[in-house]
Amino acid sequence: MITTHSQDLPYQVRFTNGTQQADADVLPIKGGQGAGFGPHELLEASLACCINMWIRMQGDKLGIPVGPIAVSVTLHRDHPQQAIFECAIRLDDALNEEQRAILLQAADDCPVRRTLLKQLSFVRVNATP
Repeated sequence: MITTHSQDLPYQVRFTNGTQQADADVLPIKGGQGAGFGPHELLEASLACCINMWIRMQGDKLGIPVGPIAVSVTLHRDHPQQAIFECAIRLDDALNEEQRAILLQAADDCPVRRTLLKQLSFVRVNATP
């Protein structure tokens, strides 16, 4: 569970899982200070982190020495009915083609991607003061 608390700067929010914390904000063009990650950047980060971790986990499980991994995710929201996550994955050059194919297939199965592919719904519950 993530909990947020508004901060003194307009639109800045501190979020925490109870152990770790970070700040989110919007860009100055939208009235914020840019003093944290933007909400859509957090969506991109969630997917990019999960893909990176999942590739490493599957490599460890299969005995593939994955080496360094870099994942970039860009969320395109230009189309009114569609959101497109563009993912670029850079794997170690020392991997052979079979290892690379296995790890790239694993990337397509990361838990956050699987979650985003499900039908989503939102439920608001009344919070107690």
